[in-house]
Amino acid sequence: MGLGTNRYRGDVTSSDMNTLRDTLKVFNKIGAQVIDTSPNYGNSEEVLAHLLNEIDARQDVFMATKVDRESAKDGLKRMEESFERLGEPIELMQVHNLRGTKDQLENMKAWKEEGRFRYIGITTHRVQQHAEMERFMRAEPLDFIQVNYSLADRAAAERVLPLAIDRGIAVLVNRPFGNGRLFQAVDGADLPEWAAEIDASSWGQVFLKYIISHPANTIPIPGTTKPHHAQDNLSAMTGRLPDEALRKEMEAIMSKLM
Repeated sequence: MGLGTNRYRGDVTSSDMNTLRDTLKVFNKIGAQVIDTSPNYGNSEEVLAHLLNEIDARQDVFMATKVDRESAKDGLKRMEESFERLGEPIELMQVHNLRGTKDQLENMKAWKEEGRFRYIGITTHRVQQHAEMERFMRAEPLDFIQVNYSLADRAAAERVLPLAIDRGIAVLVNRPFGNGRLFQAVDGADLPEWAAEIDASSWGQVFLKYIISHPANTIPIPGTTKPHHAQDNLSAMTGRLPDEALRKEMEAIMSKLM
């Protein structure tokens, strides 16, 4: 289980940081590691570095960030700036939403060879970019992809996730709650009896266990800014997972509700 940080932004000296700091403490205490950010998320990189250093957890995390520029020159500058803000190590560098992918991957492959980071990848959160993502997955030595996938948005399961299995590419999953649509669909509904069979005590855990149980190496990165939400999400890492029959039942239920 990872953590998306699009909303980790603001004045690092303000009281607004208290809840974010406490969320990261929960994340770190439980032993989760993957944190995904981007220089495109306001001053998220600065905020994360500040808070993680405050709680002495910067070296505990698997830090993933992105480069979001078209030209090779601008991409190099952007990556250097990420290192300045986040410090080291940065484990994973990703091309943000396939922007300037060819040029950025050339930079990233060279920096990986130099040991600047361990892994490289590409990201999207749009189904319309899945075909383009597939082309790069076949042509480039990618370690990771990041893609939108949830019970509300299963398009990635058709081609992208099977290709990731074939190519040995790990998968970060963004929008694991369908941009909030899943919670809207089950608002006021009781958990089904079978939730106990997969050790899920909340709808959020049901949604996350669906993703984790996919045979691709899928790691959800829900955007979480509250400690109790982090605690609930991270509980999905423990206990049993749905089998294929239950996954299909979950899909059928959500199709009716949405």
